Amino acid sequence: MAQILVLYYSRNGSTLELARHVCRGVESVAGATALLRTVPAVTTVIQPPADSVPADGPPYVTAAEWASADGLALGSPTRFGNMAAPMKYFLDGTSAAWASGALVGRPAGVFTSTSTPHGGHESTLLTMMLPLLHHGMLLVGLPFTEAALSRTRGGGPYGAGAVAHGSGTGVGEDEKHLAQVLGRRIATAAIRLQGDPRV
Repeated sequence: MAQILVLYYSRNGSTLELARHVCRGVESVAGATALLRTVPAVTTVIQPPADSVPADGPPYVTAAEWASADGLALGSPTRFGNMAAPMKYFLDGTSAAWASGALVGRPAGVFTSTSTPHGGHESTLLTMMLPLLHHGMLLVGLPFTEAALSRTRGGGPYGAGAVAHGSGTGVGEDEKHLAQVLGRRIATAAIRLQGDPRV
């Protein structure tokens, strides 16, 4: 069974909604299962560490879950054309997996939500890819053979996305469909790559 880690950060719910649709896409592939996880918020105020399980929603990701994933879908809202600080903070702490090569040759894709049509979603998708390339992962995008790609303002060939105006709004049917396609593509690639020493 290929386990795909769907790791996201969401503040208003739109990126979480996309993450759930990525999970649906993963689980539509025989032999694949989705593991939905999030990262804790960061703050400039010194405070006790966050509980290991948030008050609601999926648990926080562990280093072991990160390093053992057969594939990865990484999602964050757009913050000035880049990923949100909590996701970047988490990624900055994954050097042990990088040093060991734990994720080399495993497929990964990215997704985002933004509050405006020109809010930097494409640059966010691209910057989320950079740490994944450093981990040696194989990037999976969305092909233009997907007709929904021409009808949506969110996402693109780099990954799934939505233009969300507030809490969970703006994630339309095309955006949900493309998030599921991304999940299916990552899961299918993970199954094909399992145990292949050539990657």
